[in-house]
Amino acid sequence: MLSKISSAAISGIDANIIEVETNVETGFPDFELVGLVSVSIKEARERVQVAIRNSGISLKPMRITINLSPADIKKNGTGFDLPIALSLLSAYQLIGITPYSQNFLKTTLFTGELSLSGKINRINGILPIACAALEGGFKNIVVPMENLREASCVSGLTVYGAETLNGLIAYFNSEKASTGNEEIDNNLLEQKYGIKRAIPEEYCADGEISILHDFSEVAGQSAVKRAAEVAAAGMHNILLSGAPGSGKTMIARCIPYILPPLSFKESLEVSKIYSVCGEFPDNSSLITKRPFRNPHHTITATALTGGGTNPIPGEVSLADKGILFLDEFPEFSKQSIETLRVPLEERHVCINRLNGSFTFPADFMLVAAMNPCPCGNYPDRNLCKCSDHEIMRYQNKISRPILDRIDIYIRVSNPQFSELTDKNKKGRETTAQIRKRVIAARKIQLERFKNDGITCNSAMTVSMLDKYCPLGKTEQEIVKTAFENLKLTARSYHRLIKVSRTIADLDASENIKAEHIYEAISYHSTIDGNK
Repeated sequence: MLSKISSAAISGIDANIIEVETNVETGFPDFELVGLVSVSIKEARERVQVAIRNSGISLKPMRITINLSPADIKKNGTGFDLPIALSLLSAYQLIGITPYSQNFLKTTLFTGELSLSGKINRINGILPIACAALEGGFKNIVVPMENLREASCVSGLTVYGAETLNGLIAYFNSEKASTGNEEIDNNLLEQKYGIKRAIPEEYCADGEISILHDFSEVAGQSAVKRAAEVAAAGMHNILLSGAPGSGKTMIARCIPYILPPLSFKESLEVSKIYSVCGEFPDNSSLITKRPFRNPHHTITATALTGGGTNPIPGEVSLADKGILFLDEFPEFSKQSIETLRVPLEERHVCINRLNGSFTFPADFMLVAAMNPCPCGNYPDRNLCKCSDHEIMRYQNKISRPILDRIDIYIRVSNPQFSELTDKNKKGRETTAQIRKRVIAARKIQLERFKNDGITCNSAMTVSMLDKYCPLGKTEQEIVKTAFENLKLTARSYHRLIKVSRTIADLDASENIKAEHIYEAISYHSTIDGNK
């Protein structure tokens, strides 16, 4: 007897539909799993057979062949346990024997890991699997109960959460299922069969956020706060350089709270990445807050950009649509820093392996912080005891190609005593005030780029610069002088124009003016003039 059950295999942050084909025939008892499967899937033979036995079903010894089709796609993970078990039971004609249950099996995608007791355990990557089910024309999807809310955010699909294999079998063979009554009461489903039908949730952007780090708590540093505002408004990469304790980290931790809320499309992309990595928040639907990733400087290049035998996203992808904060920037390994070149430029990471090529999104805003020298006190020669060679060697850890990809460089000075002891915070701008301006500037950009497939100024191509950033004669002369005096590269010239465009958007100015360019130039100095 031949049976088919549909499931899906994760590939990058997407999923491919996989048919679990089971053939049962008389002959020497055997159990073969084929179709370019990993070790974890081959181990499913034991898990599935024991889970079925512990669910109260005894299978007659037969020659069993299970194929995961198409056979040229590599399959990994434990999510095939449930579809393999159901396909096996269907081949033995223990489920799917009524017209309704047959139709339900055909129009439903199944995924989940089985414990030896028959409990259906959560798996990673449910969100891309649910998206693949919808795109594949399936009406329903059955997932582990712990993954129910995660899958429920895919509209247009009826999502069922199941607790045990035994409950699913009982439901398929029940009178309710036999009559084809799809509108079974949710309470009955859950109490009798351990199955729950998800209630679709509407996406709600995180408009009112809980602010943990407020710019009003930062003493002084008005120029640095302005630079952070410009960076957030256009998603520009920013480098903060200053002595230890000057407030670099504190300012960096305030930046996420001035970013605009995620759109539904952005939220879905971020959520898929976290789902694949197993970092999806428990009992949550879509992720609505922009990510803020802060890896330690001992991180490896692979962990930063992604990879592995079965490639998974790295920190640059986990920071997608949000912030990647690299504190003590020069302390990261040279290899780790240099691997940022492509994602900073292309906004994605492509990883090639023998079994395929995987592309992960990496559209993040880099916020980096560093000391100007090993001791951190340069250029104050009264305090700094580093030699010129030591300073140069330390700063050279950040190569020119990386600096070329950073739009804003700002020096963070130590605050004055009077600023630290000033208890009157009413005069300081709050995060909420700055966020309003950032959101207003981003709305201008969304309207500008509505037909271009991008959302912010930093993503503009060269052709878009010609279209959206025309300069008057005076402005051209200012840029020409800066280009020659600062010895800008073509890339840094383009980034200067992009930052100018963002500053103009913050002023709600249709055209880039001279003052906007002057401010952008002030953010374009290289590290202490030594590069």
